[in-house]
Amino acid sequence: MPAPRIVGNSPADWWNHAVIYQIYPRSFADGNGDGVGDIPGIISKLPDIAKLGVDAIWISPFYTSPQKDAGYDVADFQDIDPLFGTLEDAQALIDTAHELGLRIIVDLVPNHSSDQHEWFQQALASGPGSPERARYIFREGAGSSGELPPNNWESVFGGPAWTRISEADGSPGQWYLHLFDSSQPDFDWNNPEVWELFRGVLRFWLDRGVDGFRVDVAHGLIKADGLPDQEIIKDPPVGAGGPFWNQEGVHEVYRDWRKILESYGPDRMLCAEAWVMPLSKMAHYVRPDEMHQAFNFGYLATDFDAQALRAIIDESLEAFGGVGSPSTWVLSNHDVVRHASRFGADFVSGAHPTGSGPLSPNKPDTELGLKKARAATALMLALPGSAYLYQGEELGLPEAIDIPDADRQDPTFFRTQGERYGRDGCRVPLPWDSAEPANGFNSTGETWLPQPPEYAELARAHQNGVDGSTLELYRSLLALRAEENLGKGTVAWNEGYPDSVIAFDNSAITVISNTGSQPVELPTGELVVASQPVESGVLPGYATAWVRTS
Repeated sequence: MPAPRIVGNSPADWWNHAVIYQIYPRSFADGNGDGVGDIPGIISKLPDIAKLGVDAIWISPFYTSPQKDAGYDVADFQDIDPLFGTLEDAQALIDTAHELGLRIIVDLVPNHSSDQHEWFQQALASGPGSPERARYIFREGAGSSGELPPNNWESVFGGPAWTRISEADGSPGQWYLHLFDSSQPDFDWNNPEVWELFRGVLRFWLDRGVDGFRVDVAHGLIKADGLPDQEIIKDPPVGAGGPFWNQEGVHEVYRDWRKILESYGPDRMLCAEAWVMPLSKMAHYVRPDEMHQAFNFGYLATDFDAQALRAIIDESLEAFGGVGSPSTWVLSNHDVVRHASRFGADFVSGAHPTGSGPLSPNKPDTELGLKKARAATALMLALPGSAYLYQGEELGLPEAIDIPDADRQDPTFFRTQGERYGRDGCRVPLPWDSAEPANGFNSTGETWLPQPPEYAELARAHQNGVDGSTLELYRSLLALRAEENLGKGTVAWNEGYPDSVIAFDNSAITVISNTGSQPVELPTGELVVASQPVESGVLPGYATAWVRTS
């Protein structure tokens, strides 16, 4: 096996305290001008991300795909979609990241494939009970002639989680399970062939030098025996259970994968996307023989409220620390409303934000949302453990709300007949330079989703070097986090503040976050960074400050 690699000066357990930047390829940078981001575009802008001060990048799917769900419908797990480039481009991206001192994590989508995957095409061409169908979850329908779905499971994207096929002779046939879009049939992880497929996928990318994998829908691979009906809950909270989530068998998969990664050395990692609550259950995914990290969705779903934040931080440190793992922290990603808008609107606390649009009942307060977002980020980056950033949040980008229906592409929007706007609003192409076409996303002005007008003034070039800009705030926070080793530190709570204030010491830094509207006094010491201007030692409302007190 390849010898362990050294990337920059990071240690083998680099993920324990790393700041990891998510790149959504379609929307990051477009090298060929077709309106869709690609790998050459990523490579061209990667030095800007290295200068931001992060430790690693995570790349959302770039595999061969019909793009029914923006690449999360994979037709070939070991090749690159021509929309994004070639395998040679992917290798150049891995090598460039390493040359810049950045680790690189790639997405892995093991719950399902595209319906264009050769295995699913073989399943359709084969009859019921065939080995080809056994790789997926095919069942006979209910009702007198099989005309009803096998159970009442609902798709995450809306509508039934089952689709009926026509058999080779044209007669109505079996139903197949898809927890997401109908173009994304679920694998049957009771089948050893599926296990072997993904062992090969892991080795393929590890051999090419990737440092780890973010595992999509990590809690969904195993379904309950007998596929029983689910309890239907309106607006389920984050981590709601069900017969297809968080079954005990998923942990055997990750114990198997952990052995494969360890055979490549001590510096490869796995991160779970597991929407599981409470956090004590999520922590099962990062036990010493399983994964290395799990996204802390409990933290992401918490309001910008001092008491709620202190409670979820305590719960996180206890739950993950209880299995010997540092916590992760995250505020935004490609599946949720950007936190610069989320904190400026009345989204249901604890719910999965499913998008915002022109007819949404609560429009975000842009100014308030950005203040809270900057303060929330300054709080998050002071916490020990690992933090994830989503592309564009360092620019203070809001959710794009006024996307015309004709331009929307998220399957959630279509499967709910427009009732849920879906995730397009957080996936709009990034603005790099407002003096260039498409705000510098490419040279032609084409974009797969329209950019809102306010993106021009938020473009990276417009903020670069500007005191007080959100970009410079992120740079300052990341530099100080590294300088003070906050990712390796501990939280010691400070008492005596109003209920709207959360305050703690980490290393030599005192962190004070004011989640209310009334100003509060800062402790005596050197103010090293603040999310808003501070005058006369007073922290305004909706602001966070770091003070060096020793």
